[in-house]
Amino acid sequence: MTPHLDPPGLIISAPSSGSGKTLVTLGLARAFRARGLAVQCFKSGPDYVDPGFHLAATGRASFNLDSWAMPWPMVSGLLEQGAGADLVIAEGSMGLYDGVAASGAWGCGASADLAARTGWPVVAVIDASGQAQTAGAVALGLQAYRAEVRLAGVILNKIGSPRHERLARQGLEQAGISCFGCLPRSAAVVMPERHLGLIQAVEHPALDALMDVAGALMAHHLDLDAILAAACPGPQPGPATRITPPGQRIALARDAAFSFIYPHLLAGWRAAGAEIVTFSPLADEAPPEADVCWLPGGYPELHAGTLAAAHHFQAGLRDFAMRHPVHGECGGYMALGAALIDKAGQRHEMAGLLGLVTSFEKRKMHLGYRRAKLLQPVPGLPDSMAGHEFHYSTIVLQPDEILAKVTDAEDNEVMETGSRRGRVSGTFFHMIAETP
Repeated sequence: MTPHLDPPGLIISAPSSGSGKTLVTLGLARAFRARGLAVQCFKSGPDYVDPGFHLAATGRASFNLDSWAMPWPMVSGLLEQGAGADLVIAEGSMGLYDGVAASGAWGCGASADLAARTGWPVVAVIDASGQAQTAGAVALGLQAYRAEVRLAGVILNKIGSPRHERLARQGLEQAGISCFGCLPRSAAVVMPERHLGLIQAVEHPALDALMDVAGALMAHHLDLDAILAAACPGPQPGPATRITPPGQRIALARDAAFSFIYPHLLAGWRAAGAEIVTFSPLADEAPPEADVCWLPGGYPELHAGTLAAAHHFQAGLRDFAMRHPVHGECGGYMALGAALIDKAGQRHEMAGLLGLVTSFEKRKMHLGYRRAKLLQPVPGLPDSMAGHEFHYSTIVLQPDEILAKVTDAEDNEVMETGSRRGRVSGTFFHMIAETP
C-alpha cells in the first residue's frame, strides 16, 4: 500500500476489561505487518505497559492518546506519529464507554471519545464465554449508545465449539452487525500478568515468538481483508504540542524497576532539544552528569533487595541531588524515600533523599486521574499538570513538605499528593501533560 499522511485507522475496544483487546491488537498488528503493511499503534488512556508490546508487534513506537488528560491539540499533534504508516490500530482501555464522571478538556477518558473525534470505526472484541446469541444484543448496545461512534463489526473471543460459534454468529446476524471472525479458547497465547496488569514487554522471555503466534492466530481465524476494508482515515494531524523538558540533559533511570514513563513525554523532550541519557539502578549505576535526574515508576517493590544493596547507585544519587534537581514518579518516588517495606513485611533501605516510607505489605489500590498545582515552583516541573495514579503501595511515613494541591477527576482533594525536600521531589501520579 502507498503510505498515507492520515492512514486509515481502527479502534479495538470491548464491553469490558479482560475481553481480549490487547491480544487482538497485537495479533492484528503482527498479522498486517507480515503482509508488508506499516502499522502504527496508539493506546487510548493512561496505560504505560501496552505501548511496549505495541512496539514489539509493529517495530514502531506507540503513543498514548488520552481524552481527559490531554487537550485535543496535543492528541492531534501525536497523530503525526502515524505518518508513513499504512494502517493505524488504536487499542482502547476498559470498556468502550468507560471513563470518569467529569470530562476533561474534550472528553472523559473513554475510548469512545477518541472514536468520535477521530472518526476511526470500532472493532469490538466480545468475550462470548458464558453467552451465545446475547453477543448480538451486547454489540447492538455498543453500536446504539452514542450516535457519533461507529461500530465496524465484532470479533468473538473464547468460542468453545462449532455450535457455540454458530449460535453467537446468529445473534450478530439478527442484530445486523458484521462478524470479522471467531477466536477459540486457546492456551497458546497467554499474556502473563501481575498486580498492575501485564508484565512489561522487556521482561517477556520470548516476546517476538509470542507476537508471531498471536499474528498467526488472527490470520487463521479472522477476515483480515474485511477488517482492513473497515478502516477509515482520521483527521489530519495538527502541529505538535511543545513539551517542556525538565532539563537540557536528563539522566533517566531505565531498567526493569523503572520503566513506566509515557512515550510521548520522551519524544516531546527530545523534540524540544533535550538529551536523554539512561542509567540502571538495578545494575548499581549512578546517574550520569546531567541537569536533572528523573526516576520513572515501575516495580521497585519487586527489586527492593537489589536496590537496597545498590550502594554505588544510592551514593551517586545523593551526590547528584546536592547539585541538581531529582524527581521521582510512583516507584521512583518510593525509591527516593527512606525505606520500602515489601509484601513479606521486610524493610529495605532506599536512597533517603526524602523521608517517605512506603509499604507493599498491606496492599491498597490507588487509581485515578489527577490534577496537580504546585504549592511552590519546583525546578524541572510545570506549575500545573494532569496525570494518572495507579499503585498498591501505602504510605507509612511522609514527614516532608507537601509538593502540590492534588485533586481527582471529580475535583475531590487527594491527600497523598507527593512531597519535596530541597532539590528532591516526588509524586505518586505519573505526569501526562502540562495544563494551563
